[in-house]
Amino acid sequence: MKILDFFFDAYDSLRHLIFRNSSASGATERGFLARVIPILLLGLILYTLVLGFLWNSEPDNFDPVQHAARLAGERGEDMLTGYITTATLIHTAEILLDKRGGYLSNDMMPPGLFMDNIPNWEFGVLTQIRDLNLSLRNDFTRSQSQSIEDKDIINAENLFRIDSESWMLPPAETEYRSGIKALYRYLARISDKDMQDGQFYARADNLREWLGFVSKRLGSLSQRLSASVGQARLNTDLAGDAQAHQSSPTDHVIEVKTPWLKIDDVFYEARGSAWALSHLLKAAETDFQDILNKKNAIVSLQQIIRELEATQETVWSPVILNGGGFGVFANHSLVMANYISRANAAVLDLQQLLAKG
Repeated sequence: MKILDFFFDAYDSLRHLIFRNSSASGATERGFLARVIPILLLGLILYTLVLGFLWNSEPDNFDPVQHAARLAGERGEDMLTGYITTATLIHTAEILLDKRGGYLSNDMMPPGLFMDNIPNWEFGVLTQIRDLNLSLRNDFTRSQSQSIEDKDIINAENLFRIDSESWMLPPAETEYRSGIKALYRYLARISDKDMQDGQFYARADNLREWLGFVSKRLGSLSQRLSASVGQARLNTDLAGDAQAHQSSPTDHVIEVKTPWLKIDDVFYEARGSAWALSHLLKAAETDFQDILNKKNAIVSLQQIIRELEATQETVWSPVILNGGGFGVFANHSLVMANYISRANAAVLDLQQLLAKG
């Protein structure tokens, strides 16, 4: 490893300097090694712990509208329909890569190699970025099912699909930065009134399709968080359709439990997903304001955002506890599941409002 190589190179240089003009015996040199090597190892451990502590922090929130306005001013662009949502998507991806410590999910060196909370937070953010990119490709940039997909959005959507843990050939960060560049090109086109080959269609059906992705993600996270204490769940996979079939039979009662070592992983994935989603929905609130006002659905969207923001409260415990639902110790996963479930219920309500004429 590079850090160890650095220390050993420094040691070799120091050893040659000390023993260059000395006739000290081998025993003396071994005594020197016995004193220096533990100090170097202790220094390496302390360096790794301190750096890991500094990197183990989540980024602050930002105001999507203010950021979009600042970006438009810097680039000399007009904030037309879809600008705020796209600019927020870009900034969310930039924060993923440029936050303190950078992108850690594919680190092969300490301390990133030994960290799991922030990498799981990153995966939650990345999931929301991927889902919105897919909605841009399938819905927001297309006027109808027969229309052509946007070239830059195709590029961005493919680039963000690279394995989050890929560290070479290609490195994930390199691909994601290329995806950000493609989104910037799309942003430039939708902000130019004279260019008609780049569009963002703020329609109720498009928003409803994206919220469908959101609901599925939140539902899965809620189920995994709730399974932290284990539960016997009745099999409802085929409920509602007497003629439905599945590829292989399953038990009537299923025991669902998140492995103990994965509890904090799911918690921080949900926390990252909620952080990204709250900002993206704030941006959509402005871009889809006319639609939401017509459906009298502004308050419904704001309630979703409020529930998601509640998941970002400071975690004062040094570890994610897994106490019973009514036990002596807290269960952070169940608390998170409560907010995620409430947000998901509000998303389903909003989808129904958007479906009405």
